[in-house]
Amino acid sequence: MSHDSFPKGRSQPNERTLAILDHSFDPYVTSLLASYEKMGGLNISDSLNMPSKRAIGEICRDLLQILFPGFHDDDSIANSSLETVTRERLTSVVERLADQVRKSVRIGNPDLPTGRTPPIMQRFCKALAVVRELLRTDIEAAYAGDPAASSYDEIILSYPYIETIAIQRLAHRLYRLGAPIIPRMMTEWAHSRTGIDIHPGARIGLGFFIDHGTGVVVGETCVIGNHVKLYHGVTLGARSFEKDDDGNLVRGTRRHPQVEDHVTIYPNSTILGGNTRIGAHSTIGANVFLMKSVPAHSLVIYEEKQLSIFNKKEKPRQDNGLDFVI
Repeated sequence: MSHDSFPKGRSQPNERTLAILDHSFDPYVTSLLASYEKMGGLNISDSLNMPSKRAIGEICRDLLQILFPGFHDDDSIANSSLETVTRERLTSVVERLADQVRKSVRIGNPDLPTGRTPPIMQRFCKALAVVRELLRTDIEAAYAGDPAASSYDEIILSYPYIETIAIQRLAHRLYRLGAPIIPRMMTEWAHSRTGIDIHPGARIGLGFFIDHGTGVVVGETCVIGNHVKLYHGVTLGARSFEKDDDGNLVRGTRRHPQVEDHVTIYPNSTILGGNTRIGAHSTIGANVFLMKSVPAHSLVIYEEKQLSIFNKKEKPRQDNGLDFVI
């Protein structure tokens, strides 16, 4: 393949690139095409692509602009233009998201009629104002629960969990409406930005707060009540995976815990199992590993060993009288 054979308008390799690749891309193209044939390529038909990760990321950014106008914008928005801006943004997002949903519902069957998409999008649009009301309670919970928060504006602008829960609450609507794949792509976009992994299937009540947030994992079938507070590193996961007679995973079963109202779970605690229920008004201390239910108003703490504190200027001694080696 010569330098002149590249189509105009596309990037052409410079002389150094051609030298590195022995002046021909043909062997590499051939091997890639063989790989696509063997392992699957990008399309499910000649005319229908899979949903686009890049498109979903852009849609998520624009949805945040709709949910929090002015907070995700470079320029200010005047009250007099808010209606026009909102209409334009919503129209753009719905058109693009509908295209991605349409692709997702046709995966595995490109000829499937796309009649599922319009009702999904209509109900999704109707849910936007409801999601904003839920997010208001989340912001209030953050302000009430974190003395470092100076204002609601600071929370919206700088707290990563707000971005995550905003996208999760939107994705959860699409999940409940039966849109395949897209909800998970949305929450994984948020996960990649914040380090907080909440499955779109998780049901989360109002007034939800994650302090710091990094490393939090909330599984698909988890149910979280109202006014629940989590700290960083908390996992609400599955204890085990049921298999059928052929050894395949059984899907669609309850696998993750239920956390009732007004529960606080401190950093790096792990709670597992679909039959595990954390009773209302309970507190789970840091570093707890829990696979059984606890009643309401429980305090669960981890006490394996007593904490010891020494004066570093003095050489501590072990119980056997031998000098402690540092």
